[in-house]
Parts: sequence; C-alpha cells; structure tokens
Amino acid sequence: MPEEDLETSELKEQIDQRLEEHEHAHGHGHGDGHGAGKPPGPAWLRFLPLSTAMIAVFAAVASLQSGGSSNEAILEKSDAMLNQSKASDKWAEYQAKSVKGRLSASEAKIVDVAGESVKDLQPEVQARFAKLRADFDGEANRYDGEAKPLKEKAEEFERQVEESNKRSEALMERHHRFAFSVTLLQIAIALSAIAALTRRRPLWYLGIAVSVAGGAMFVLGALTAA
Repeated sequence: MPEEDLETSELKEQIDQRLEEHEHAHGHGHGDGHGAGKPPGPAWLRFLPLSTAMIAVFAAVASLQSGGSSNEAILEKSDAMLNQSKASDKWAEYQAKSVKGRLSASEAKIVDVAGESVKDLQPEVQARFAKLRADFDGEANRYDGEAKPLKEKAEEFERQVEESNKRSEALMERHHRFAFSVTLLQIAIALSAIAALTRRRPLWYLGIAVSVAGGAMFVLGALTAA
C-alpha cells in the first residue's frame, strides 16, 4: 500500500508565510495607533504553526514505519515462498525414497515366495534365493532410513513457512495501521492549512481532532506485534 511523499515542510512554510502576510496587513491597517501594543491577529493563529509542525513530525514517522513494515512483510513472504519450495523438494525426495523402499520390500516378498516353491532345488540355488531376498530387504531398509530424515526436514520447512506467513500478516497489519495514521495526519495538516488561510478556528479544531485519531492509529500500529 504505497503512500505519496509528504510535503509537510512546504505546507508549513506556506502557512507561516500566510500568517505573516495577515499580520503585516493587520499591522498596516492599524498603524495610526489603533490597537497599539496588541498582538496582530487572533491569538490561536500563533499556536497553529506549532501544532501543524508536531502533526507533520508524527506523519513523517508514521510514513517511515509504514514503509519499513511493508518491506519487512514482503521479505517474510519471500522467505515463506522459498521455504515452501524447499519443502516441496524434500517431499518429492521422500516420496521417491518411499516408493523405492516399497518396491524393494515387494520384490523381497516375491523372492521369498519363489524360494518357498523351489525348496527341492539344489542348496546352491536356494542360497542364491536367500541372498537375493537379503539384498532386497537391505535396500528396503536403506530407503526407509533415507526417507525418514527427508520427511523431518520437509516438515521443518513447512513449520518455517507457517511462521513466516504469520509474521508477514502481522507486519502487513502494522503497515495498514501506520498507513491509515499517515492519511489521517495528512488530512489534519490540510485542515490546519485551510484554517490558516481562511482564519477559521473551527477548522483548526477539526484538524486537531483528526490528528488525535491519527495518533491513536499510530499507537495501535506501534503496539502491533511483528
């Protein structure tokens, strides 16, 4: 979920410039002594740039955290895909070894049956059947022994896939919360800018309220376990 680049510094400069213009205009309009000694413009306008700057700082931090969480989530998802590929390879090797083991065990049984049916043959022939049976039994045991660690390794890769997917989901949830926080804080900055240009205090209050909601989302994002 990409965010647009923040231009809060330029926006703050525009707010300060507008306030200075209003102050100069107010001062020139009352330069004949009216209102002498009184600060130009409403008092709340002096606090507006400060609040806007603080909101901009939180927006910048939230944007950084959102991007970092998104990148980490992508890396975790890549690790999950890689481990899934490794698990698939190990399962394929395990199945191949298992099939070979079963074939060897079946061949051993066939040789055993054949040997039982030719008991009256010469001892040398019976010995050859016995050796053949032993060879097939040995291959079956060998394949079974080789298949067991492959199965364990495949299961271990699958556990890593599950863990990586869980971490990726948590990081994406964290990313979404920070991204939502950035959006709310940008709206708050825009409202503050409009309040400065139109000199309407309710818009500034509304911007503060929206920034509080953005700060709450910021805290929720920070508390999200990665």
